[in-house]
Amino acid sequence: MKRLVMAVVTLAFAGLLSTARAADDPTGTWKSETMAGGKTREGTLKLKVEGDKLTGTYVGGQNNTETPIENGSFKDGKVSFSVTREFNNNKFTTKYSGTLSGDTITGKSETTIQGEARSGDWTAKRQK
Repeated sequence: MKRLVMAVVTLAFAGLLSTARAADDPTGTWKSETMAGGKTREGTLKLKVEGDKLTGTYVGGQNNTETPIENGSFKDGKVSFSVTREFNNNKFTTKYSGTLSGDTITGKSETTIQGEARSGDWTAKRQK
């Protein structure tokens, strides 16, 4: 009987740890909203973390294009990456940085378009 109780307690503890780890890991699909220039832009992030490296894709923009993220990192709850896209034959890079808290990432985005710097707030909610 003691072994059965110990096994149940061990499994319950392991389940709690895996749930806590999942909440501290940005791996998954996220719906994002970026506020810039008085406009809200929506997108989808598909992220995967391996150690401190963050990889994945961003799906969004006017043509709902899938673009790989670049320079991705995840450490101590901080997420950062960039996305380079093209619009009207002009390439531009948006840098994202944020903090993961449970199923939400909140942070800032920065883009330079035709020499003009633009920044805004962004949030992402984990999709279940």
